[in-house]
Amino acid sequence: MPEPMSGCWLWIASLRETGYGRFYFKGHFDQAHRVAYEIFKKKIPSGLTLDHLCRTRSCVNPAHLEPVTLHENNRRGFSPAALNARKTQCVRGHVLDDRRRCVICKRLSDRRRAPSRVVTKQLWRTRRRAMGLHVS
Repeated sequence: MPEPMSGCWLWIASLRETGYGRFYFKGHFDQAHRVAYEIFKKKIPSGLTLDHLCRTRSCVNPAHLEPVTLHENNRRGFSPAALNARKTQCVRGHVLDDRRRCVICKRLSDRRRAPSRVVTKQLWRTRRRAMGLHVS
């Protein structure tokens, strides 16, 4: 069923619990958007999955579908992991490095957590003096 505002072709027959259209085709159940893409465009390349560019799972409009890797499809989504993967800054506004860490916040955290070596040595000397031991 064409949806005039978005251009989506909404599958109104059987839907899976995930919202994707499905039907019995060539002896087994298949996803409606995958069959529509292969009928109207071309075969889906091996190792790729279809991404709904319109973000409507029941849409079977081939113009709204793009073959991408599963990783890319997940990255484009709105799951917590996908949203986190798109972040470029930490919560304080610092730039994240290539391993998705904030170097500045890590450095500040390390400074707060671990006392410096000088303070540790001073505490050690103070304790030894208090115990009456020789301190050099």
